Amino acid sequence: MSIVRSVRASLAATVSLKLALLALVLTAVAATVITVGQTRRMEELTLEKARVAASLGARQYGNFFDDAIDSGLLTVADVFDQSYTPIKGWEWGAHAKYHTRYDAMTDRAVLVFEDKVLDQEDFVFAVGVDERGYLPTHNTRYQKALTGDPKADLVGNRSKRMFDDPVGLAAARNVEPSLLQVYQRDTGETMWDVSSPIYVKGKHWGGFRVGVSMERMGARKRELLLSLLLVFGAFALVTIGAMFLVVRQAMRPVVALTETADRISLGEALDTPIKSDAIDEIGKLTKTIDRLRVSMKAAMARLGH
Repeated sequence: MSIVRSVRASLAATVSLKLALLALVLTAVAATVITVGQTRRMEELTLEKARVAASLGARQYGNFFDDAIDSGLLTVADVFDQSYTPIKGWEWGAHAKYHTRYDAMTDRAVLVFEDKVLDQEDFVFAVGVDERGYLPTHNTRYQKALTGDPKADLVGNRSKRMFDDPVGLAAARNVEPSLLQVYQRDTGETMWDVSSPIYVKGKHWGGFRVGVSMERMGARKRELLLSLLLVFGAFALVTIGAMFLVVRQAMRPVVALTETADRISLGEALDTPIKSDAIDEIGKLTKTIDRLRVSMKAAMARLGH
């Protein structure tokens, strides 16, 4: 007998499969709703962390300049210097580098808190830029020694450059508490750019930008989706197995009555009363088959006379 015929011949298997199908559909719907909600929540939490990091970074950047001015290390004119002296001695190609009157100070002072932001694995960069998009001090990971390879240097050495693309300028000139943009980096990466304004002595200086990797976020979403699918898959298997056991247990009286009715139809076991303490449908079916047994026995007795 084929598996399909075996299933069709078993009421317990048929009922279990129908209940299992219903359970799988409901589980799939629940898994989809939960997964979508969890991935959206994960994205929202990461972007909220980026907003907080950008806000704190902007405040620290501004405080550094304020303290430097108060201590006489820099003047207000130094901090707002936009003369941008080209750095000689290397062929920078399309991405020239510049010194200002303050970049030596930022090299020594802002790296600590800039790099600290990158402890969050989804963050790609965390930097301060002035209103024209000039980035005096990039994160340590982007200040690698020059190699002469344009592609490697484009990724590895990004400090003291102008980032005056539309997204960069919008971040640099934004005065709202937070600005979220989609950033197409010149290295080919696409990410979220979250920025907050930097103020020095009450005047807008630029913005603190935090880059959030869409690729890493996508990978985390896929990991979450896979883990949830595994959990719900295991739940579905356990549920289906439990349903089958419960249905099979519940169907035992029916199986027994079926066997009894089959024997009665052959004229056997007519002297054995069929009893059941159940008052549900099984109990009613038991009484019906027992009446059939009595009728069959009486009929057989009449035929015997």
